Amino acid sequence: MSTSPYVAVLRTETRLFRREPGILFWGLAFPSILLVILGSITSFRKADPGLGGLRLIDVYVPVLVLVSVITTSLQMLPPVLTGYRERGILRRMSATPVRPSALLSAQVILAGGAALASVVLCLAIGRIAFGVQLPSQPIGYALTLILTATAALSLGALITAIARTAKMASAIGTAAYFPALFTAGVWVPVQAMPDVMARIVTLTPFGAAAEALGETATGHWPAWSHLGVLAAWVVVLSAGAIRWFRWE
Repeated sequence: MSTSPYVAVLRTETRLFRREPGILFWGLAFPSILLVILGSITSFRKADPGLGGLRLIDVYVPVLVLVSVITTSLQMLPPVLTGYRERGILRRMSATPVRPSALLSAQVILAGGAALASVVLCLAIGRIAFGVQLPSQPIGYALTLILTATAALSLGALITAIARTAKMASAIGTAAYFPALFTAGVWVPVQAMPDVMARIVTLTPFGAAAEALGETATGHWPAWSHLGVLAAWVVVLSAGAIRWFRWE
């Protein structure tokens, strides 16, 4: 039985992906390692009245879920696709039965799959090692995670669209990476930020996602305002990526 071009491309890209230890570490292992380090700090396992009785480790599990999504979308997707375009691979593929869209689809699937695996690992470690409750509103959690992953992948696609070379894509991705981590609450959880800063941060996609994931983790449906911010960013980022993306 013949294999479809899309499946063949996905298999090839999967083999290449497994040969990249840096991507595997930062995209899959790093968030879980950071979770273990933070959970080993005694003060992170004590209830904090300023966080509504939650522990810092409870707050940081959703944050590290976001780190997983951000890392795979901004550090993995743009350099790979831009490198293919820079070397003329996408242009040559357009003259074959395998369309360039097959490669784009394969990369999105791999990035999304890596993010999902890292998310599951973070949730499992948080629950088993540190007693962090699993999301009490799983439907709202899943919806928030889907919107967040779509926004992050759209941002990665936008970087791919505007970058001319793989080096430029890596530079832009890194420049966007650390502000994204800040708004996700890596250095200071959004719940612990001063009110004015928190209101500004929640207007960004990952700040809104951090708040929404935190709400679903405690059994509440995510605020429609946070879901609306995420949806708006999905529209804006994906529109920009579609507008400026080029195959060659």
